Amino acid sequence: MRATHHELDGLMVVDPDVHLDSRGFFLESFNQQAFGHATGVDATFVQDNQSRSSKGVLRGLHYQSPQPQGKLVRCARGSVFDVAVDIRASSPTFGKVAVVELSEENHRQLWVPEGFAHGFLVTSDVADLLYKTTGYYSPGSSHTIAWDDPDLAIPWPLGGDQPILSSGDSAGVALADAVLFP
Repeated sequence: MRATHHELDGLMVVDPDVHLDSRGFFLESFNQQAFGHATGVDATFVQDNQSRSSKGVLRGLHYQSPQPQGKLVRCARGSVFDVAVDIRASSPTFGKVAVVELSEENHRQLWVPEGFAHGFLVTSDVADLLYKTTGYYSPGSSHTIAWDDPDLAIPWPLGGDQPILSSGDSAGVALADAVLFP
């Protein structure tokens, strides 16, 4: 397992060791010891989530406060345009956006620490996203930042189409009006 630190402090792309042969592949999607060594993060994961979405579905930008969650995200089927936004008010990279392609082909994972909003756009016909989280889902702590906030200027690869959104994601607020982390 290898971790590449992103310019946004704390955010990392994690590449597992993939063993390919004529039968297919094998990878260890998570190993607590290897993750800690590669990332320097001492995280305890308490919940695993899976979402399946069709092409054009955009989920996000989600986060929880005051009960935050760190997330280790990977795409087990299909591909997604994955986005993390630094929403730590005291961070030198506050309001900056990170974009990573996660796919079943590249096997990449994204470590999204507490203090970031997260979202994705499905770029394949269907995609399964798996999330390991460091905190339990808390509906009263859930927040959504608008996917199309002009201050964030996220380069979603929509090709002129409108994304498919939930009612909650359609009601996301601007970063300027969001609940932030210190």
